[in-house]
Amino acid sequence: MTAQPDVETDPALVDLYTDLHRHPELGFQEHRTAGIVAERLGALGYEVTTGVGGTGVVGLLKNGDGPTVLLRADMDALPVLEDTGLDYASTATATDQDGAVVPVDHACGHDLHTTCLLGAAAVLAGSTDTWAGTLLLVFQPAEELGAGAQALVDDRLFERFPRPDVVLGQHVAPLPAGKIAGHAGASYAGSDSLRVTIVGKGAHGSMPQSSIDPVVIAAATVLRLQTVISREIPSTAVAVLTVGSVHAGSAANVIPGEAELQLNIRSYDEGVREHVLASVERIVRGEMATAGAPGEPEITSIERFPVVVNDAGALGKTLDVFRGWLGPENVLDPGAGAGSEDVGVLATASGALLSYWLLGGTDPALFTTGDMTDPALLTVPSNHSPHYAPVIEPTLGIGVSALVRATRAWLPVA
Repeated sequence: MTAQPDVETDPALVDLYTDLHRHPELGFQEHRTAGIVAERLGALGYEVTTGVGGTGVVGLLKNGDGPTVLLRADMDALPVLEDTGLDYASTATATDQDGAVVPVDHACGHDLHTTCLLGAAAVLAGSTDTWAGTLLLVFQPAEELGAGAQALVDDRLFERFPRPDVVLGQHVAPLPAGKIAGHAGASYAGSDSLRVTIVGKGAHGSMPQSSIDPVVIAAATVLRLQTVISREIPSTAVAVLTVGSVHAGSAANVIPGEAELQLNIRSYDEGVREHVLASVERIVRGEMATAGAPGEPEITSIERFPVVVNDAGALGKTLDVFRGWLGPENVLDPGAGAGSEDVGVLATASGALLSYWLLGGTDPALFTTGDMTDPALLTVPSNHSPHYAPVIEPTLGIGVSALVRATRAWLPVA
């Protein structure tokens, strides 16, 4: 059975969602989105602070004695060219951090997250006679850069505003719309993205003996890196190492002076993470030394996401509410996921419990079983795909209701 929202979605929320989808913004550039969020929160009676952590927006609503609940939504989009065919598809472009003009698309669903939280903000502000406590609504920039949550913390979020007892949030996913999924403990992988510059010695393509070829060093490095997970990490541990970008030179008959690799590491254990990082450095240095390359490699961090750890009690409390609402058949345990998120930074920095779940957003008709064993999960467009966009209903209505119900589980009845 496909779950349905318990309240009819306000058509104005649908209009807001499609508007945000048409006008995506990259991390730390969410000026238009932040302005819309601030205006709507102010109209609902929240105390609004803008410019937190760069482009973040915080809405505060105090309603008597009780716990403080932080609800978080991320606002940024991706440098992806949308190919959904939707009549509200994005055609936007922007200048990225490297100065390149890129297409921009809400290919990860942050427009839906923002819309759901604004919808929940309205429901909760309109029912203050039914709950007591404090709401801290955080609209976060730059999740895709792995920097937004830390920027909020560095901007003294938890010194300027009440410290929460719990952090709540959700992420739309390629699960059947009407399903919610959550996993206790280490739920989403830590992620390290690195840029590795290998310095060699350039030469004419016809005179390789005059070179120290960084392309060959890079190729050997890529192959050797594949042994880190298969030969150095225990089979009981989980880690992934992917080389996603290799670049060197610009002409067929010129051996370049350097090559660049970009790679990504996913892990759930800090000891495993440190071992893989050390192995990457050892292998890069070793391959350069073997080739007689001059100098040292340059290894720099592009982005860093810590492991997301759901508090078992907090998530259990949330999922129990969802089971009572949607039925146990519509609340799934997806296991630990290899995706990464920075929402855990907010919980760790504030000392709060974390309850973070996945919100199904794909047409249920595309699935056969509706659970985590469904082979359709491997074929439907996923987050970050140019083809990804959640179905508006029932996703939006359930997303709003989920945030409201999860919040009320933590706030005493007034």
